Amino acid sequence: MSAAMAGNFVHSFLSSRQAQYLPKKLLSPIPLSPLQPLLQRMLKAVVEANPGIFNRLGMHRTKRFLIDPVNMPFVLLLVPDPENLTIKAVRRSENPSHDARIAGTFLILLDMIDGNLDGDALFFSRDLIIEGDTEAVVCLRNAMDDLEGSVADDIAGVLGKPGELTLTALRKIRLYDE
Repeated sequence: MSAAMAGNFVHSFLSSRQAQYLPKKLLSPIPLSPLQPLLQRMLKAVVEANPGIFNRLGMHRTKRFLIDPVNMPFVLLLVPDPENLTIKAVRRSENPSHDARIAGTFLILLDMIDGNLDGDALFFSRDLIIEGDTEAVVCLRNAMDDLEGSVADDIAGVLGKPGELTLTALRKIRLYDE
């Protein structure tokens, strides 16, 4: 198979709707418990790199944000309270209580925290779904907008070189899929 043919095959695969939901099927049997300490380390790294990140949340600091990468087998429950900073991966079937839900594909959500996509545009194009306390979501978005650099870089840095390589690959997939 030539390189051009291989590239066309990969592009067809990556842009198909079925391939978009492949991670959900592949990752479903994996236990979430080993992921929990890693998620906490990632959140801690983001806060250490951006100590004022949650200052703009005000009364919304204790809200429970459900981050829903719709093509993954789990959701993330974020409580951005500096006194009890929490992020936890939860199986979708558990349907955790939350104040606001932010849903989109994994790559859409990644591009948002990477600073490449505008949440308002995604919302109006229906690539991003916001439910519940929209005021809290707007405050969270404003806090993210105030950041210098990329939250995705901070998160990848926790994993060292493998994290940086994975982020680079995900960025290329996203660019190639456009």
